[in-house]
Amino acid sequence: MLGEYSALSDWLAYLETKHPKAIELGLERVAKVKQRLGFNPTFPVIVVGGTNGKGSVCAMLESMLHAAGYRVGCYTSPHLLDYNERVRIGQRQASDAMLCAAFERVEQARAVLPLQNRDASLLDNDELSEISLTYFEFGTLAAMQCFIDQAVEVAILEVGLGGRLDAVNVFDHDCAVVTSIDLDHMEYLGDTREQIAFEKAGIFRVGKVAVFGDRDVPIAIRTQAQHVGAQLWCLGEQFSFTAGAQQWNYHGVGGTRSALPYPALRGAFQLHNASAALAALDALKNKLPVSMAAVRRGLVEVMLPGRFQVVPGRPMLILDVAHNPQAARSLAQNLADLPPCHKTFAVFAMLKDKDMASVARALKGRVDVWLVAGIAAPRGATAAELSKVLYAEGVQSAVLTFVTVTDALQHACNEAIENDRIITFGSFYTVAEVMRAQSALRFDLRGES
Repeated sequence: MLGEYSALSDWLAYLETKHPKAIELGLERVAKVKQRLGFNPTFPVIVVGGTNGKGSVCAMLESMLHAAGYRVGCYTSPHLLDYNERVRIGQRQASDAMLCAAFERVEQARAVLPLQNRDASLLDNDELSEISLTYFEFGTLAAMQCFIDQAVEVAILEVGLGGRLDAVNVFDHDCAVVTSIDLDHMEYLGDTREQIAFEKAGIFRVGKVAVFGDRDVPIAIRTQAQHVGAQLWCLGEQFSFTAGAQQWNYHGVGGTRSALPYPALRGAFQLHNASAALAALDALKNKLPVSMAAVRRGLVEVMLPGRFQVVPGRPMLILDVAHNPQAARSLAQNLADLPPCHKTFAVFAMLKDKDMASVARALKGRVDVWLVAGIAAPRGATAAELSKVLYAEGVQSAVLTFVTVTDALQHACNEAIENDRIITFGSFYTVAEVMRAQSALRFDLRGES
C-alpha cells in the first residue's frame, strides 16, 4: 500500500474500506499506533466534547487564540464539503499534500512498514502485527501528525463520538470542555442523559480543569469529575455571563471580561458556548494568555458554516446542521427570535437512526411548508419515512416530498417570495448538499461577496 496513493481522494477511499466497521469505539488499537508514532506533543491541548455546541466552542477558541497571535491547530468533524475542513493550522485548511504525508506516516506505523532498520527478531508479536483503524481513528492520528509537523503552539481537538472511548481521548490534554448533554448516538452511548454524560465525562483528567457549558449539570458529570480528580467548572457556578442589548459580560475564575461583542455565530445559545470557551482560556491563562483585544476580535471574526448560518439576500436562507432534539429546540428558539416573516419553508432531511420525531416536534410550530427529502447515504431516511413521522407528530401544515435535497431546495427557491424564509436542517448531509447546489441557485451559500 505504501507509496501507492498520492492523491487525497485515493487515501480517503482507502480509509473508508480498510476497517470492517465504520464506528468501533475503544482506545486500545489507536493507543498502540500512537505509541508507534512516538507522539509526545509539547504544546497545550484542549479537548472539546458534548452533544451540541462542540464545533462552535472549537471555532471560538481557535478564533480568539489566533487573534492573540498563537499558531493554532484545530481538528473537528465531520466536514461539510472537503475533508481538509477537519484539519486547520493558522485558520487555514491543511493542504492535500500535508494530509497525504500524515496519512502515510500513520499507515507506516499501523502496518509496521517499513521496520526502519530495526532487527525484527527483537520485536514481539504485538509490535509486528498490523493494527486496523477506523476512518476517524486514522484521521485523528493524522491530524496530530500535522500539528506536530507544523509546530503549532496549541491544539484544539473535537471529540467525535462520546468521549471516554473516542479516539481523541488517547491524547492527554491541559483542559477539557463538555458543552452540553442531550440524547444522541444512543445506540453507542446509552439511552439516558446520565449514561451519555458518563461517556462524555470520560475526557476529564486528574488535576486538570473540566469545563461544563450548561446550567443543567448531570449527576454523572459531577461524579466523574470527583472520581477522576478533575477541577470542575460549571456554567452558573464557577463562571457565568450577563447579556445586555448590545454587549455582554463574562464572569469567571480569572475575573470579569466586560463589554464583549456578541459572537459572529448567531443563535441564543452561543453565549453559553462563548462562556465555555472563555472559561477554557481562564484555565490556560498561565500558558496561553489572551488579551481583551484578542477576545473581542476573535468573537467578532469567528466563522463556522452550517450553525444557524444566515445567507444574505431575499428570501432569507438559513443553514443549520441541527439533527437531535436539543439542537432542534435551539433552532426553533432562534427562529422565534427573528422578525416575523410571511411564510417559512423547511428543507428537511435526516438520518433514520436519529430521533426524527423529537426534531419534528420541536419545529412543527415554526414551519408553514415542509419540503421533505431523502439522503443518499446508507443511514439516510427516505422522504416517505420522514413524512410519516411528521404526520404522526400532528403536523398540520403542507408536506411535500422530494427525491433529493437539491430538488426540495429548488422548489423552495421557485415558490418563496421576498418576505419568506427558507430553513434547511436535519443533518450535515442536508446542509452539505445545499452548499453544493449553490452553483445552480441564486444564493451565495458560502456568504462570500
